[in-house]
Amino acid sequence: MAAQVETYQFQAETKQLLDIMIHSLYTTKEIFLRELISNASDALDRLGFESLTKPELTAEDSTKEIRLEVDRDARTLTISDSGIGMSRDEVIEHIGTIAKSGTRELREKMREGASTSVLEELIGQFGVGFYSAFMVADRVTLLTRRAGEERATRWESTGDGQYTVSDADKPTRGTSITLQLKPVDHESGIEDYTDNWTLTQIVTRHSDFVNYPIRFEDEVLNSMKPLWTRPASEVAESEYAEFYKHISHDFSDPLYHFTARAEGLLEYQALIFFPSKAPFDLFYHDHQSGLRLYAKGVLIMEQCADLLPQYLRFLKGVVDSENLPLNISRQMLQQDRQIAQIRKWLTKKSLDAFQHLFDKEHEKYLELWKQFGRTLKEGAATDFENKDRIVSLLMFESSNDPDKLTTLKDYVGRMPAEQSDIFYLTGESRTVVENSPHLEAFKAKGYEVLYLVDTVDEWLVQAVNEFDGKKLKSVGKGTVQLGDEAERAQVEEELKKEQEESAGLLQSIQQHLDEYLKEVRLTNRLTNSPVCLVGAEMDFSPQMERLLQMGGGERPKQKRIMELNPRHEIVAKMRQRYEKDSENQKLGKYAELLYGYALLAEGSDLPDPPQFNRLLAELMTETLTTE
Repeated sequence: MAAQVETYQFQAETKQLLDIMIHSLYTTKEIFLRELISNASDALDRLGFESLTKPELTAEDSTKEIRLEVDRDARTLTISDSGIGMSRDEVIEHIGTIAKSGTRELREKMREGASTSVLEELIGQFGVGFYSAFMVADRVTLLTRRAGEERATRWESTGDGQYTVSDADKPTRGTSITLQLKPVDHESGIEDYTDNWTLTQIVTRHSDFVNYPIRFEDEVLNSMKPLWTRPASEVAESEYAEFYKHISHDFSDPLYHFTARAEGLLEYQALIFFPSKAPFDLFYHDHQSGLRLYAKGVLIMEQCADLLPQYLRFLKGVVDSENLPLNISRQMLQQDRQIAQIRKWLTKKSLDAFQHLFDKEHEKYLELWKQFGRTLKEGAATDFENKDRIVSLLMFESSNDPDKLTTLKDYVGRMPAEQSDIFYLTGESRTVVENSPHLEAFKAKGYEVLYLVDTVDEWLVQAVNEFDGKKLKSVGKGTVQLGDEAERAQVEEELKKEQEESAGLLQSIQQHLDEYLKEVRLTNRLTNSPVCLVGAEMDFSPQMERLLQMGGGERPKQKRIMELNPRHEIVAKMRQRYEKDSENQKLGKYAELLYGYALLAEGSDLPDPPQFNRLLAELMTETLTTE
């Protein structure tokens, strides 16, 4: 009886993704073989890991290899492995659905009409190299049987928008992928992939580092010597790049790599890569990260997150220990003292690499910072043991130069003698922050202000409150004290006098806006604007308050402090009107308009937009009528 064949349709977005994979993803079509060999190697790794606790999976056949077979007359190429294989459900889940774990952002980009280059960058982070086979094949047939199961599954597609799945027979575990090759077309980059020399060259160039024998006509094509065990002088940069792509499923070359070895009572070695681009889901809650962990050259965990702190989750690579037992479990790893030691050692080595780039290859460091600077800021806020080292590597936008980032050390070096604090302002974007009225007095005095516009900056400034003996101070909180001691004393005296003269008006504004304000006062913070809102020293910034509200849960709204510019015409005329008629009803309307003005100036939302619009319309009508 013939096996039942089920036909499935790709979703529209998945079909579009497949079209990109086939027609424009790779500049060199031979990469398809690297991707399929890489997947086969992963399957063998997983078999080795599972067989540590289930030795019966390899009891009948301990062979671990990858085989290439060609039929020149039929123009087929088959890539087979004796790895873990897949069940029918796994085939549908992993092969039938492209990029199953990360389609949300990709689909959004597709709907937005993103360019092919943007989509290619995202596709490269999904690890969907299997579909590169359609660049060189008119039909792809996958036959697989999971280790420990009797039934096999066949998956087949021509890449035209649908695929079939059926039960099948396969005498051994593992997976075989047969490509019905397209005609040779040198102009479009399709070579003869049934040719011995062509296959040998591709494997040697892209997959020489694979840990399992790649056999073709009973000849082993790869050296199988792990890169991390070879002297760096014997490994070409291209080999490192190909190995990185093999373990990361990234299509871009790494930005930087380093090797490290620890010897003594405990021995371990590592090969670590800094990617050139951040993965699309780096800041998603369910982002999967971790280094490959080997024990005596045997893979025991594909993603060991315990080997690095969370803020270094973007690093890729391998760690090989001579002291870990092969059957160590995930729970044992979390409790293992050696893992904690490796983690500490790797963190130090990684920060050494950051420092090297900062000191010796600064342009490359700036590229790294652009992609992963936010995670280093996480480290400054969470890794107290290495906090000082990390803080020295942090870079910020500032009012000093719109085209250059600055370190805290350089900021302090530019401070005038009378400046005692490092000033900063947090916000949603540079545009919002650099146009904030809070900066007016600082700009007038020539004081530099750091623009902290990353979400993580709100937590950073709570953990890093000083540098080189200088306190970090928000220009949006507390009072302003600029200039030398004599100048500050004079300004304070003048403000005190003006405050007393304006006490009635300030009290009236407070009464009208008591729901939102805990204090109304005059300030020397403003030079051009009439008003701004500030917080007390220990209050949350508006940005932090918004972030906390986004996190869920009801939180009481903070009352702010309204600061008025005593030299602004609006404030002066409000004071004159109050002195003539302290009960004037329009004073309350002007107070509400000032409050709305201050909220909009700092990028915050109005509590009642329709009411603000009505008051603004009334004011415009009144002004136009009296002209």
